[in-house]
Parts: sequence; structure tokens; C-alpha cells
Amino acid sequence: MRFASLGSGSEGNALVVEVDATRIMLDCGFGVRDTGYRLAHKKLSPEQITAIVITHEHADHLGGAASFARKYGIPVWMTHGTFQVFRQQHEILPVVHIFDSHSRFSIDNIELQPFPVPHDAREPAQFVFTDGKRRLGVLTDVGTVTQHIITMLSGCDALVLECNHDTQLLAQSSYPYGLKKRIAGQFGHLDNQTAATLLSQVGPASLQHLVAAHLSRQNNRPDLALGCLAGVLGDTPDWLGYADQEQGCDWRTLL
Repeated sequence: MRFASLGSGSEGNALVVEVDATRIMLDCGFGVRDTGYRLAHKKLSPEQITAIVITHEHADHLGGAASFARKYGIPVWMTHGTFQVFRQQHEILPVVHIFDSHSRFSIDNIELQPFPVPHDAREPAQFVFTDGKRRLGVLTDVGTVTQHIITMLSGCDALVLECNHDTQLLAQSSYPYGLKKRIAGQFGHLDNQTAATLLSQVGPASLQHLVAAHLSRQNNRPDLALGCLAGVLGDTPDWLGYADQEQGCDWRTLL
């Protein structure tokens, strides 16, 4: 089992999870050409993508899904709430499967356990992926940490964890007050320290990989995000990294 980010941030998101010949793209927030280019950078072609799974309907996660899926004949999975928005935006839809955000389901060799999260979307979900041996937890676009989130992510072998903003940089930024309030609110995005607190709650002892994701260009820096996470880990291991907007992150393999 391995994973790689194609890009992470407010301008577009996509993550590929691979087990044998099964390759799931989590979100598709880039255009068709850009997604193909980013896949090629990871030594993949669009034809190798088994399915696209969507976390929620915001454009940086869903924007390219319909066009990319139609062009390459890829089925798309999403919650019913996300689908209600999706079908209003696109007259011609790809093949769409609906999943319950509390129920496990499998796509070929990968089992997915979705879980609901507090975010300003219709029915957002995040995921734990497993091949039956190892577990990859993904948590981005969430405003508040719940006990259910802690339970779902506990004991994972790898985590992709939102570190959207530094609270001080956000407060000092030129963003309008309403936008600052939304980002920092209970249905917004995780700040670095809250992400670090969550990491301590889920228990990092079993981790092989930890990737900070969805970092704001204006309101965060990689050193600030990684510094908070490293403080929980006790040092800065070589498997601690971050996914950026341009390159995402390289392949990481769960052993």
C-alpha cells in the first residue's frame, strides 16, 4: 500500500492511494490537463485510476472530477449530500456511486471507512483506507476535532493531516474579517496547534508516515506546521513531511 499527493491547498487537491492494481484518487480539484500532468509526475496515467472518491463539494476538491471522470470512464463515489450539489453543477454526469458516511465499502483491493466531519459543506466525509494490514488516515477540511474523528484515526500507520493555518498569521492577514472567522470557526479548517493536539490524542506510536496537508499559502509556513507536529513526536523524523500546492508529496509506502 502506498500513497502520494498530486497537490494540496485551496487551489486544488488530489491524493492517490494504491494497493496492487487498484488506484483510488481522493478528490479531483484540478482541470483535466493539469490532473494528467500531475499523475504523470507520479509515473501514472489517467487510465490507471480505478475510481475517484470525493470528500465534499467545494471546488478545490470536486472541480475537475466530472470532466476527468467522463473523459477516462472513471466511476465517482460521493455522499448523497455531495451528489445533490454535484448534479446541480453538471448536466452530463459520469457514473456515480453513493456511499453512507458511516459505512465501510470496498473498491477492488482497497477498503474505505468514511466518517463525517464538521465542515461548511453539505455532507462532508474523510477516510481511513486499508489493504487489510495497514491503515492510512486522511483528515483535511475540518473545523472541529470530535471524539469520533479521534477514534477513527487512532492507531493508523500513516496520516495525511490538515495543518491549514497558524492562528497568529491568520489573525494578522489581510483577509476580510468574515473569511477569517469562517476559516477559524467550528466548520472551517484546522490550525497547526489543533492538528498537533489531535496527533497526540490519536497516538503517533504506530506511524510510519505523517504528512501535513492543505497548508495556506498566506496564513501558514511549512516550518511552523512541521514544528508543531514534531513537538508531539519528540523529534523530527525523516517520515514527517508536507504536501504543497504545486507538487503535493512523493510516493510513501506503508510496510
